Amino acid sequence: MSNLQSVFPDPLHTRISVYGLGYVGLPVAGVLASRGFEVVGVEVEPRIVDLINNGKIHIVEPDLEMVVQAAVAAGKLRATLEPEPADVFVIAVPTPFTGDKQPDVSYIENAVAAIAPHLKKGDLVVLESTSPVGTTERIRDWIHQRRNDLVMPEPDKEEADIHIAHCPERVLPGSVLRELVDNDRIIGGISPRCAEHAAELYQFFVRGEIHLTNGRTAEMAKLVENAFRDVNIAFANELSNICDELDVNVWELISLANKHPRVNILAPGPGVGGHCIAVDPWFIIAASPGKAKVIRAAREINDEKPQLVLEKIKMAARKLRTPVIACLGLSYKRDIDDLRESPALHIVERLAEEKVGELLVVEPNIKTLPESLAKSDSVRFVELREAMAAADIIVVLTDHRQFKRVDRDQLKPKMVIDTRGIWR
Repeated sequence: MSNLQSVFPDPLHTRISVYGLGYVGLPVAGVLASRGFEVVGVEVEPRIVDLINNGKIHIVEPDLEMVVQAAVAAGKLRATLEPEPADVFVIAVPTPFTGDKQPDVSYIENAVAAIAPHLKKGDLVVLESTSPVGTTERIRDWIHQRRNDLVMPEPDKEEADIHIAHCPERVLPGSVLRELVDNDRIIGGISPRCAEHAAELYQFFVRGEIHLTNGRTAEMAKLVENAFRDVNIAFANELSNICDELDVNVWELISLANKHPRVNILAPGPGVGGHCIAVDPWFIIAASPGKAKVIRAAREINDEKPQLVLEKIKMAARKLRTPVIACLGLSYKRDIDDLRESPALHIVERLAEEKVGELLVVEPNIKTLPESLAKSDSVRFVELREAMAAADIIVVLTDHRQFKRVDRDQLKPKMVIDTRGIWR
């Protein structure tokens, strides 16, 4: 790798543009600003721009507001609605899938179209968004379509006017700032020099090892990491379905099986959510539908799980004339506010749509109900204490720390459906 000082001799004279200030982009912007870089964050929502420029944040993430507040106060971080000239452009926008489970890279393409007019010789473009294989190459092509005055990088050529690389995020919500710094990172470039150029930037804040490869391998690595998790969660979820049928306590079963030195079964749940594990395997399936058989089966098992939980709740509700159901948790995992692809939210939405009973929703990490639930007459947003006192049926959908502290004596007269095993 070439000397770090050759590309970024002084952070004070390097401007970085981060396009997308969500769960990944904002922490990246904050960490880079804390290292002395001038960071301009681009966001399409005016409310988020105003919040950040006032040193506040719009997501729940430990210590992030403190980092953002300090960076804004120091004049190292500001947010804007439109891209500006910079030396480095980091793209951290969503990559959802369409209704037919095909990857949607339109947000990336829109970001490229927005930054293309500002590119100049020597600039670096880094894609952080998890993406289908080949997306980094498509970024090169999209830029070339708009800026044919710039020489694009090629795998077998070191000379180019700009550098393009993919550095997929590898962070866990709730621990993002720590993992941004401590985790190993994979960087794939259009050319080896592109990967080196990006690595020289990431060395400013990454304490983990940086592994260089090509763009396609880096893209596939991130997809495989999440597909691996999805397959293992599907095994646990399938076990829980089987145990329900055979009258076996799945939590005890897994605990005992995991006593084997080479067995590590994950915990089942109401499904799989979040923007990564619930989405990324579909990118592999879309690229190779005839080969991705285990990956597809795992996705189908995990996608089916919310419906099975819903049926279990409805069966319990049928035993009561006017059921009152406490739904504990809406986020897709513990102690965060992220509702993206959340099976918990999906289950509560279905309960409301089917008018299964009065729903008392408890979610300590958000301030108001999402619009899909707020419009329902059968749903109330309440504190945990009220829900525990009033409900006939208690459904644990997310294992937030507040729920684990519930007095077990409160559960005795209730019907309990614990999809997370916190009261096992």
